Amino acid sequence: MSHIENSRTALILAGGWEGHQPEACAAMLRTELSKRGFEVVVKTDLGVLDDGASLQQHAVIIPLWTMGALSDAQEANLTAAIRSGVGLAGFHGGMGDAFRGRVEYQWMVGGIFAAHPDNIIPYRVEIVKPHDPVVAGIDDFDVQTEQYYMLVDPAVEVLAQTTFGARESAPWVEGSIMPVAWKKRHGAGRVFYLALGHHAEDFVNVPQQLEILLRGIGWAARLA
Repeated sequence: MSHIENSRTALILAGGWEGHQPEACAAMLRTELSKRGFEVVVKTDLGVLDDGASLQQHAVIIPLWTMGALSDAQEANLTAAIRSGVGLAGFHGGMGDAFRGRVEYQWMVGGIFAAHPDNIIPYRVEIVKPHDPVVAGIDDFDVQTEQYYMLVDPAVEVLAQTTFGARESAPWVEGSIMPVAWKKRHGAGRVFYLALGHHAEDFVNVPQQLEILLRGIGWAARLA
């Protein structure tokens, strides 16, 4: 691996569409990751991606950047860092709906946001790999948030999933089983994604999803 061995630095990229509260989510993650021994760096400018060598010094990169735009060089630097062994982890639109049209980035993430029929709704999250350390000891739980319909790489390792019920705005999705949390490899890098987390308070209201996210970040950073 080309990044510093035993690095505990988490680089958070906070920006993009304000509806997903990137600054509030970054502040929440800074606090929670610091408790778990990370040194957290928050950047609100994608210019940090112009320096490919510096990216490879982090343990994990966490994009909180719904939509937004990458240059060719920025996409190349970011994907090269992950292929070299840096971790990538994130949640909801900040990672799954970031940098639309950037195919290399989307391949690395393992899924692309497509829709959230009926917007904020109650639904059940089912743990499907209860012995995996990221979700071990966490029972199925209920949330009230956007139920993401994703286009997903069949090679991802699904840790949690949800089943779509009848949706007024898209009745044809009823019965579809959709990943909610997954992990995968991209080159030498570990990638973790959680579809939950529309607003920062979601992690307070449903502590299970915060625990899964923090464990997933730790796994991507090779600390778990």
